[in-house]
Amino acid sequence: MYGRSHTHHRGVAGGRWKKRAPKTQRLFKPNLQPVTIMEKGSFKRVKLCNKCLKRIRKDMVDGKKPFLTIANVPSNITAGIAAKQAEMR
Repeated sequence: MYGRSHTHHRGVAGGRWKKRAPKTQRLFKPNLQPVTIMEKGSFKRVKLCNKCLKRIRKDMVDGKKPFLTIANVPSNITAGIAAKQAEMR
């Protein structure tokens, strides 16, 4: 190995090796979905994050009042509401 620096089998100390790409801070973006909601008697087309949609759907199934009213409720949600009400009786 005379005349050059050889790095094979030396190990990596703390993630600092010569040809390592620099770390960048990851930016998390919201998972926005277009949804039609009902507000003050009129329909509005808005974008909601998926986390909020899941919260609204869970509140509807559990029988709580969600913070927004979805205009077109999917059939699987209405079936879940009916099943939940049948369990309570």
